[in-house]
Amino acid sequence: MRIAQVSPLWESVPPKLYGGTERIVSYLTEELVRLGHDVTLFASGDSVTSARLEPICAHALRLNTGIFNRDAPMTMLMEQALGRPGDFDIIHSHLDFLGFPLARRNTTPTVTTFHGRLDLPELQPVFREYAEMPMVSISDAQRKPVSWANWQATVYHGLPRDLYHVHPNPGGYLAFLGRIAPEKRPDHAIEIAKRVGIPLRIAAKVDPMDQKYFHTEIEPLLSNPLIEYLGEITDAEKDEFLGHAMALVCPYDWPEPFGLVLIEALACGTPVLAYRRGSIPEIIRDKVTGFVCEGLDEMTAAVQRITEIDRQRCRVTFEQRFSAERMAQDYVRVYEQAIDSTYEREAEATSLESWPTFSTSA
Repeated sequence: MRIAQVSPLWESVPPKLYGGTERIVSYLTEELVRLGHDVTLFASGDSVTSARLEPICAHALRLNTGIFNRDAPMTMLMEQALGRPGDFDIIHSHLDFLGFPLARRNTTPTVTTFHGRLDLPELQPVFREYAEMPMVSISDAQRKPVSWANWQATVYHGLPRDLYHVHPNPGGYLAFLGRIAPEKRPDHAIEIAKRVGIPLRIAAKVDPMDQKYFHTEIEPLLSNPLIEYLGEITDAEKDEFLGHAMALVCPYDWPEPFGLVLIEALACGTPVLAYRRGSIPEIIRDKVTGFVCEGLDEMTAAVQRITEIDRQRCRVTFEQRFSAERMAQDYVRVYEQAIDSTYEREAEATSLESWPTFSTSA
């Protein structure tokens, strides 16, 4: 199958540091190539892949310094990846709704995976305008605000089996991983650590839009001797960081679409403590791979029970539910379904055009 993978340009594929979407695009692309498909990756030129790379710009946009117009490479990405019919059997866009206008006009079947939250009111008119566009959700919870849209499947994220390793004997700290933002509630993670008297290590980036929040709300809390702030860490550093943690603390207070860090922790054998928000109950099995909590007090109490969770069971759950191989196979089924549906519509249209026409006269 000739497959186009269309990645955002904010991070390289895979990303050098933080970048959940681009990381998943990388894992999926490499697994599709391994399965024997002819894959072309549209991404930044500093990406690394075994697929055919179509570089749109020399460097990923987020870490690229200097004055330049970021809309220009994004425009070229959409034109080159989504505006040319006939080059591929299927186009898989990870650009959310930005690719809809060109995808609607392209005769090549296109499916779009959404990686973010969909409960914002301004999204409703967009989804109604492009109601025919085939879409894939990354959790069942993610799609609820627009449940009437043209959903083809829910495909959970997956990681390569050998990316992380189970760590049966954890260290004596809790971990917070990802980004510093109000909806991620790092303040709650810090409060939990203080209540239970267990060190908390924070490995997270701070986006420009969250700099004020970090400096005013979080930075003053880092002076506590129990709290260690590491900043961003690389993918290679995650194995040790997560694997040696007693638990990953995820007190997210927003409709989490998936939560890649959750399955990264499970791959290391590390249990997860998380609030019951968005996709969390789909990803974490309460009292099996962690504890799904209703609030701060309940999560604080759950820390005391973390030794009840079998770390080997966490790893087995990862292998059964969240491998890159399973993810790629799920997407291949989505691709085949989209191609078949396109052929059926074309055949039906051809059949209708071939019907004789009759005229009547008075």
